Amino acid sequence: MIESYRTVYAGGTGEIEEKKSRFIADTAHVETEDAVQEFLETIRKRYYDARHHCYAWVIGRDGNNRRCSDDGEPSQTAGNPILDVITGQGLTDTLVVVTRYFGGTLLGTGGLVRAYSAAAREGLDKSRVIEKKAGEKLAVTVDYNSVGKLLYLLDQKGYTQLSADYAADVTLHILLPVAESGSFQALLTDSFSGNVLMESEGLVYYAVSEKKTILFESV
Repeated sequence: MIESYRTVYAGGTGEIEEKKSRFIADTAHVETEDAVQEFLETIRKRYYDARHHCYAWVIGRDGNNRRCSDDGEPSQTAGNPILDVITGQGLTDTLVVVTRYFGGTLLGTGGLVRAYSAAAREGLDKSRVIEKKAGEKLAVTVDYNSVGKLLYLLDQKGYTQLSADYAADVTLHILLPVAESGSFQALLTDSFSGNVLMESEGLVYYAVSEKKTILFESV
């Protein structure tokens, strides 16, 4: 199980200019090669009059599935530099397409590498990047007299309360990093002298972005 990984959550567009050539970088979250092709077609139609649409992508939680294309530029001057930017930022499930409008001046191999790298960074800077973490949803049941103490412990740990059920007792549904679940359950058992019921409700990936918790697919 991959405990955490970084990815583009919402794509963006960035642009640089080098000797009158325009380099426009568009980014996207992708999880399949079909999604890659769909986004590439969108970009090709959007910039139908451009000479090159160079790209790179990394897919999979472990980031081992990856590919890049120079799309007519000299070998190793576009796709690989874009890929290096993606992997250098530790991203996966991410696609970056850099569209070039030729400005009339040749940049040389070194100039192209620098321009495509800079454009890719600009596109990612304009994107919303998140860190997905493996978490466990845990139902914790205590009596009413113990709710305040439980909420205090949650606040101290910084864990997220997803919802609450009020019946004969109180059940809080919480989300915490899977790596900390065992130690937290031991803390609850000790804090409430065993008078606490805990039940796992499954493993998920989640992220915290703009002070909001986002839940994703099951682990």
